[in-house]
Order: sequence, then structure tokens, then C-alpha cells
Amino acid sequence: MPLEERIGKYEIRRLLGTGATSSVYLAWDPFNQREVALKRIDPVYFKPPHRGRLFRQLLVNEASLAGKLKHPHIVQIYDAVVDTDDAYVAMEYVPGGTLEALTHRGKLAPLERVIEIIFKCTRALDHAFHKGIIHRDIKPANILLSTAEGNDIRITDFGSAFQATSDATQIANLGSPAYMSPQQVREIQIDHRSDIYSLGVVMYQLLTGHLPFECDSSYNLIYCIANETPPPVTEYRPEIPEELEAIVHRAMDKDVEHRYQNWTEFSHDLTLAFRNCVLKSDQEALPETEKFRFLRTLPFFNKFPDVELWETIGFSQWDQFRPGTVILKEGEAGDHFSFLVEGEANVKRNRALLGVLTPGDCFGEIALFSAGKGVRSASVEATTKVRLVTIRKHALERASDACRMHFYQSFLTVLATRLSLASSRIANSEV
Repeated sequence: MPLEERIGKYEIRRLLGTGATSSVYLAWDPFNQREVALKRIDPVYFKPPHRGRLFRQLLVNEASLAGKLKHPHIVQIYDAVVDTDDAYVAMEYVPGGTLEALTHRGKLAPLERVIEIIFKCTRALDHAFHKGIIHRDIKPANILLSTAEGNDIRITDFGSAFQATSDATQIANLGSPAYMSPQQVREIQIDHRSDIYSLGVVMYQLLTGHLPFECDSSYNLIYCIANETPPPVTEYRPEIPEELEAIVHRAMDKDVEHRYQNWTEFSHDLTLAFRNCVLKSDQEALPETEKFRFLRTLPFFNKFPDVELWETIGFSQWDQFRPGTVILKEGEAGDHFSFLVEGEANVKRNRALLGVLTPGDCFGEIALFSAGKGVRSASVEATTKVRLVTIRKHALERASDACRMHFYQSFLTVLATRLSLASSRIANSEV
């Protein structure tokens, strides 16, 4: 079917894409001499009176935000026409396509790029929140890239937005089910924390190439969103740092009171994660013979036979960090423990220095093996360039029985040494 030459005053150049109810065209505005994206509701949806009113309301809703949402990461609305048999809105043209291009396995973006994109989304949605606006349909298709290779984004499609400052009531069943919060699928009154959940799902998908729940029916999907826990992101991409996994987990917490309570909290943690990703140096290709030599020098592995040392190398992760990197963060959950192979790091609680880690020291195992949720009781920050060996809980659980037994025996030795040192300090302080 050939394209119309004009829609209203706009000259149609080409079709950019189609959605469930609308089409988006690249058009030329001859009056303002600029390209625009023209979103037009398919006329067929105006024929049933009830649905026609709904879709007109959505377009009017989006157009009404033109003067309220002026932010570098929100698409600008220029113009709108809504009448009995036609409805369209002219908006800023963003040429880089949607974020969907970065959700496919094999085409995932580097971690730093994901963090920056999500951070910019949090700032845009925080701006909307302070204008009393909840988006309600955050998903990759509604986040545009200024260029295909860049990190600059624009959030679009505020047609489903709820304006807390208006007299309008919320409209049920709006949004995309895979990205809806548990509160949204249950049709419970929602606030900005529902958008926080949805952006957490987007982050999960950008990191892994998977949705948190991949179900064969809408009913099963809604049930999973309301009741199930998704696989951790490290199950799909083991190199994802613990701090990023913790951010996704908190953003997607089913309990709205345990979720990020505002966009500032979300942004703050992303800033720290980005800093650590930048500070983390490029990984040197360390030969396995060198890894073996390093482990053999650590007292923890003194009683490990060679075969179990090689097994450990197979399921461990080796990283280097620059000075200033926060390796563990107090109060966050964790699923791994680490050994310092080279360098030094400070252990702090409430910003007070508790001790200094040197080569051979292990840390993180207490929270990992405790009966609680593995919450870190202190932070660890690199003071020099450091090299770490990290072992995740699920990797150790899959190790051979003999290898696990040697780990547990060594942990008992570490614990006994720490208790002995603590007793000595207490005894000396009482003298």
C-alpha cells in the first residue's frame, strides 16, 4: 500500500515502524523546516466508539505533556491533531532506533554502556516524577537511541502516563505485560515505583538478552511476575559484577517497600557501579600456569592437592581493580567470596577503618555462608592496584565433593585464626 504524501501539514517521507495500534512516519515540517516523527493512530481503532474514545484520550494525554516535560532525555512533543476520524502527534525525530536492538543475545552492549543508558533513563523519569507523571509503559521499544552506536537516549510514548496532579483516574490494562510490575498486573494503585520495576526489567534484558520471565502464555507470565523470582542475571552472564546484580534485584523487588523508593537512590547506585566499571582495568590474559602459581602461594590452598587446585582455577574468576574501586559494598547482598592475590584493600564499616587486607586474605565468606540473605557487613575498597580471585556460591556448589571439603576445612582454619586474634585483642584491652 503506497504511503500518503501528506498528513495534515506534514510531508511524509517514509515509514519508520508500526505498533499494535499506530504507525510512525518520518515526516517533514515545512513551516519549521525540520524532520519530525509523526505517530498516527490507525483509523480502524476509531470505529468502535468506546475504543475510539480510549485511543483519542491516550493521544491527547501524550500531547498534553508537551509543555510539561522538557528534558534532554525525553522526546519533545511539537504538535498534535485529534478529531473524530484521525489522530496524530508530531514529535522530535530520534534517528538511532530503539533500545530493542541491544536486547538480542550476541549483540549485548558493554556493561558500562548499559549502566549509562539506564542512568539517563532514571534522570528522565525522575524529572517526570517531579512533574507528577508516571510513565506506566517503560520498555525497550519506548527508549530511543540518538545514534545506533551512542549512549544518548530519549524516552518516548507517554500516552499511557498517569498524571498524579490531574483529576483523571488510572486506566487499567495499559502497558506491556512483560515489563509490568507485580502491582500493575494485579491492577493495584501504582506510583513511580512501578516504573522503577519496569526499568529494572529493561536493565535485566540489556544485561542478559533474556526477559526475567519467558512464558508460553499471558496467564503464566502474569502469575510469574506476581509470584516467582527470576533467575539471577549471572546465570546468563557470569561476568556481571555483584553490584549490578544487586541493583537489578532491588529495582525488581516484588515488595514495593523493598524496591528503590525513589529515582535518586537508583541513580546513586548506578553511578557507583559505573565508577567501578571504569576503574576496573582491562583484564590481562593470565596463563593458567600463572594462576596455579598464585594459588599455590596462598596459605588457604596449602592442603589442596594439585588436581583440586586446577579444578578451582576452572570455576574461579580472576579480576584486577584500580585504586579506589569499591569491591564490596556494606549492606548489599552477595553470592561470592574472594581472595586477595596482589595489592592491598581497606575494610570499612560506617566509613570507619576496620582493617587492611593483604595478599592471601579472603573476604566475603561470612555473609555467603550465613543463614541470612548474604548481606555484607562491611565495605572493601582497593587502596592499590589489586588482583582478586573470586568464587561464586553456585560454582562452589557444583565442584567435586573433595574440592568442597577442602574449602570448608580451610574456612574453619580461617575462622579459628580470626577468633584467636579477636580473643587476644579482647584480653589485651582488659589488661
